[in-house]
Amino acid sequence: MTHALRVLRNIPWRIGYGRGPRIMSRLRKWWIVLRHPIGTVHFEEPVYIGPGFSLHMPGEGTFIAGPATEFRRNFRAEIYGKGRIVIGSHVVFTYDAVIQCGTSVEIGDRCQFGQATMIVDGDHRYGDLERPFLSQGYDYRPVRIADDVTVMSKCTIIGASLATRAIIAAGAVVRKDVPPFTVVGGVPARALKYYGPPDGANPEPERAPEAER
Repeated sequence: MTHALRVLRNIPWRIGYGRGPRIMSRLRKWWIVLRHPIGTVHFEEPVYIGPGFSLHMPGEGTFIAGPATEFRRNFRAEIYGKGRIVIGSHVVFTYDAVIQCGTSVEIGDRCQFGQATMIVDGDHRYGDLERPFLSQGYDYRPVRIADDVTVMSKCTIIGASLATRAIIAAGAVVRKDVPPFTVVGGVPARALKYYGPPDGANPEPERAPEAER
């Protein structure tokens, strides 16, 4: 095979996996910034914006993404009022991640989020029997996710903060803060294992209720 033929055969690969994604990412970023003149949108380059990225921020909210962060496909952020989403550097969102924010969601550096992760800083009120569910409002609690946190696929984080190097097992629903160097899992999530420095060991993991054994 001649050199010229190899070059021709590699053109689709170079477009599909090389320059093409970078060019499309840049175009998406330009459109996202132009679409939100009222709020604050800032991407600290290089940031990769994959297909299906969606930012719903009709008010004076803030969305900031740090360098080397990747939004691979179908990321969705909804920011209401003056809510703030601030994401650190080298963070990876795989597919179909959703963040809903009315107060503050802060994510540190080198965090990873698996498929279909959902992060919300508000929980529906439901106790007023005289009002429909959706008209009762929310109880808000800002979310802080520290550096080097790993969240596996299909997890839901509701008004909970995750400390350094916390690991959230697949399918977990997290409603309470997670200590550092701790693996949590289940619905609702509970501590399964501490793997950090011995001198900083957490209390024994929560024992499952008798009915769950």
